[in-house]
Amino acid sequence: MQLVSPLGAGPLFLDPPSHSLDEGMDQILSTPRAEAGAELRRMCALDRPLTPWVRHLADRDRDAWRILEQALHTAHASVIAEAWPHIQAGFHAETAWRTRILAQQGLHAALTGLAPAIRWRGTTLEADFPRNLELTLHGHGIILQPSLFWAGHLLAAPQPDGRLLLIYPAVTPLPLRSSPTPYDDPLTALVGSTRAQALRLLVQEHTTTDLARALEISPAAASMQTKTLREAGLITSRRDGKATRHSCTPLGIDLLMQGSA
Repeated sequence: MQLVSPLGAGPLFLDPPSHSLDEGMDQILSTPRAEAGAELRRMCALDRPLTPWVRHLADRDRDAWRILEQALHTAHASVIAEAWPHIQAGFHAETAWRTRILAQQGLHAALTGLAPAIRWRGTTLEADFPRNLELTLHGHGIILQPSLFWAGHLLAAPQPDGRLLLIYPAVTPLPLRSSPTPYDDPLTALVGSTRAQALRLLVQEHTTTDLARALEISPAAASMQTKTLREAGLITSRRDGKATRHSCTPLGIDLLMQGSA
């Protein structure tokens, strides 16, 4: 029943961009038959056998897709659900940092920084890969998608609209063990556990109330934490009616990424 290869190859319809489990499941289950079949054949051509169950998936067999749906729900509950806040924080920290690199250093630096074994040869971007693969964009763009689960080589997949999807390992991977102690985590050792959590959350803007709820502390305690982070230049705060909204400064983002490296 394994659909994802050790090389990282898997059908793209299993990983749609989405904000929630329900939204993602709706997109997966509504995959057109032609797209599902093409993706499954592409995946099996690499190193997966075209088993009867995979054939049933490609044919949009109702029972096969019901098994897939149940398996995805089970995997989410046992592997991802508890870690979801860390996944979101790591994703938003990664995209904020890459956006800064793109703005400050340009496209060449942004792309070569995606992985250690990636370089420019003239106008051609080269990267180490398990097999020979040459992709031409013909003027179409690139979609960058960080992964907190994948720590290997770049994964490349042409999209139906001509763009190229590049999946790369995020600087902040999802820990595969229990949460680090203060001595294992430089950021926690520097600013304290609660403020480290707050800084990670504030890669996306939060009100004091939202932050308190996410940290499971009182609004007064959250206000004290944001005051310390603001005085250190790691976040900014602004009034919005009766609420105060907080977000990371460039220094805060740099500190997050350095602490994760």
